Amino acid sequence: MRLSPVARGPGDRGSAIVDFTLVGGLVVVLFASVLQLALVQHVRNTCVDAAAEGARYAAQVGRTPAEGAARTTELLRASLHERYAQDVTARRVDAAGLDLVEVSVRVPLPVVGLLGPGGVMRLDGHAPVEWP
Repeated sequence: MRLSPVARGPGDRGSAIVDFTLVGGLVVVLFASVLQLALVQHVRNTCVDAAAEGARYAAQVGRTPAEGAARTTELLRASLHERYAQDVTARRVDAAGLDLVEVSVRVPLPVVGLLGPGGVMRLDGHAPVEWP
């Protein structure tokens, strides 16, 4: 004997829509979180690469740390937003008897997209100084 839809009752009626909405929302939030973590990692890697390139540039014969900081600023402006190139410093340091150029970059931590609190991440690049 087959029961009509009215005889079965409304027990599970509409629950698939609620499940889909709740799970769909959770998947969207999870995807956005993973995407934001990937963006944070991209910004970090780009800044470390720019700082290292600026340190290598400043470590060449006849170059100064200020030129390395300028090169790092130029690279950051070209690859990210101008906000990421505002706090760049370069100096010569002595590490265990080895003369190095250190370029430091303080950048915002991207919390939502590229927006976030400034000066949270400090990233450094080092290179040994070349001698003639």
